[in-house]
Amino acid sequence: MNKIKIKLRFTLNFLLLIAILVFHQANCFSQPNDVIVITGEGLRRVEPSFRIKESPALNDTNIFAKTTEYPRLILQHESKAIANSIKPGKLKTSRKNSKLYNGYAKLGIGSQLMPIAEIQYGSSRDKEHLFGAYAKHLSSFSKIRDYAPAQFDMTRAGLFGSILKRKFTLSGGLHYKTHGFHYYGWPNSGDTIQSIDIAQRYQNIAVTSKFASHKKDSANLNYSIALNYNHFNTKKPLEDSLFAWRAKENNVSLNSKFWYKHGKELFSTDLNVQYNGFIYGMPDSSISLVDTGYALNNTIISLSPNIVTQFMNNRFRIEVGLNLALDIHNKTKFYVFPKAEVKYSLFNDIFIPYAGITGGIKQQTLNQLSQVNEFVVPQVHLRNEKNPFSFYAGIKGVVSKRMSFNSSFTFSSINDKLFFVLDTNNLQPSKFNLAYDSLKVSKIEGSISYQISEKLKADAIGRFYSYELKNNSYAWYMPQFEFITRASYNLFKKFIFNVDLTVETGRKMLLINEEEGSFIENDQIIKDLGALFDINLGVEYRYNKRISAFVQFNNTAAQRYLKWHNYPVQGFQLMGGVTARF
Repeated sequence: MNKIKIKLRFTLNFLLLIAILVFHQANCFSQPNDVIVITGEGLRRVEPSFRIKESPALNDTNIFAKTTEYPRLILQHESKAIANSIKPGKLKTSRKNSKLYNGYAKLGIGSQLMPIAEIQYGSSRDKEHLFGAYAKHLSSFSKIRDYAPAQFDMTRAGLFGSILKRKFTLSGGLHYKTHGFHYYGWPNSGDTIQSIDIAQRYQNIAVTSKFASHKKDSANLNYSIALNYNHFNTKKPLEDSLFAWRAKENNVSLNSKFWYKHGKELFSTDLNVQYNGFIYGMPDSSISLVDTGYALNNTIISLSPNIVTQFMNNRFRIEVGLNLALDIHNKTKFYVFPKAEVKYSLFNDIFIPYAGITGGIKQQTLNQLSQVNEFVVPQVHLRNEKNPFSFYAGIKGVVSKRMSFNSSFTFSSINDKLFFVLDTNNLQPSKFNLAYDSLKVSKIEGSISYQISEKLKADAIGRFYSYELKNNSYAWYMPQFEFITRASYNLFKKFIFNVDLTVETGRKMLLINEEEGSFIENDQIIKDLGALFDINLGVEYRYNKRISAFVQFNNTAAQRYLKWHNYPVQGFQLMGGVTARF
């Protein structure tokens, strides 16, 4: 723009100069003889020049048309949501769930007058409720040659039920068991046996209940609480005046667990309270020099905080915790036991090495002892078993999709470990009392299992033990080598064959008097019980899905091995029967 103004100014000045010259020339031609001389003074300013730095550009002016805006009309229409019913989808699979029958019955009898009966009835498949009842019976009226009568009977019955909800489960049950038998562990001597009461009967009533939450949201705290009551008693004496002179036991346990998951860590705490009240006869009184009444109250309170974490894509797992226990027995003592475990998965769970250390305290009850050795005397003095530590390590895994294995080594230290020894106050018939000792035990264990769908299942377990005791030469009635194998084969879904094999060697027993084959070591009379070899065979024929027949061969090798001193087992037994589902 500045350049254009300069050019216009220059053009106007030039045209003015031409006009003056033309006018002057015209005058010269019209008046040749007149000469006009004009003399004057003036100041003519010339503006300084400057260079325009910008380059010329085309400036175009855009003229936009005005946009006419119209306001939106606010209209509200009433709408209705109609939900159309959709038929539930059906998932078709080639494999369907087998039909579930409410009832099951089993009836049979053995070659040595051994009747067996069982009946069960329960609810069908239900998402929210589960209930049922059962009754089982097994007895024997047979005799063992050269020994006192060995009849026994065992009957169990119970009710159970559960309420299954989305956020919790509530379950409970009522159970009853009676077990009658004879102390037959002494040679039959004719009429002498008639004057001795060798019969015994255990009765047990149990009430169980449990509440467990299972909230899926990890931000919530889940917990489970179980409250159980158990009453156990032995047979009352034949004389009515001695009604109170028997053993009675009341056991109450409260087991609770709380767990919370945060990220990859799982925090949990177990809080357990166990009470056992044992009474024999009338406390602070006696009916003989060797039969005195007493009461034992035993309470254990334990708290076990625990943390589990996983990392390296959940291949590495670490568990760390403590087991704090308060033992309120004859004396009140407080214990702290370790608890830790490490696992690592190799090659997608093909091999899993693991190692850990644990410890704890175990409450002993007459009810538990009678399930291990029913020939124990009712006048037992119970102690709690303490395990300061138990270290274990091993490796488990799978060889193929059908075969898995596990091998481990364990070293444990146990205080007040109980052993069964002959009761010096009951030489005839043979009964067992308890002896306590400190024990260090090492165990090497290996197991392998093989399975082809439901057609073939087999597993085998081998264990080797090494014992070291403080006061005794051997761990009485405990094996040094143990081998167990089980197998099941399904042929054409019609015939099912079963086999069980148990082998134990290295068992020793402590005697009161010397016997044939006994020896003395560390001023103790010791005898080897010999090898325990027991093999059982069975076959079941399924006529259809509801009716089947079975045949069982027990102690096929007919070995009358000794499980306890002077207590040989029955020889070969043949049992058969039928089962039905309804």
